[in-house]
Amino acid sequence: MSGKNTILIVDDEPDIVNLTEKFLKLGDFETITSNNAKEAMKMVEENYEKIALILLDIMMPGRSGYSVLEEIKNNERYRDILVVLFTVKSFNEDVQKGKKLGADAYITKPFSGKELLKTIQELLEQNKN
Repeated sequence: MSGKNTILIVDDEPDIVNLTEKFLKLGDFETITSNNAKEAMKMVEENYEKIALILLDIMMPGRSGYSVLEEIKNNERYRDILVVLFTVKSFNEDVQKGKKLGADAYITKPFSGKELLKTIQELLEQNKN
């Protein structure tokens, strides 16, 4: 997994995507973005060899982030990609559902750029071992 430094940001809010991209670029990450679940899965299929981590919103039009998470974690080709749920849904049952489906971490919005980078760097470091 080492060598991968691309992060896929999946969120239907353009302002969140832009802000998140700015923070990630400060951490020397490459980014790819998607604003819906269908497009996100296409991005994963096309770029899975270089994607280290996916920041995934739960509430999106059409298909939820939970279903994307489940599809990724149930696919042998993609299951090693780290998935961080990135959402305003902060109730305990939301966090538990995400963990049950295989989320590697959970970040609630609004978020701190510093904490976002710290969480991502820690996850990537742990995943190298």
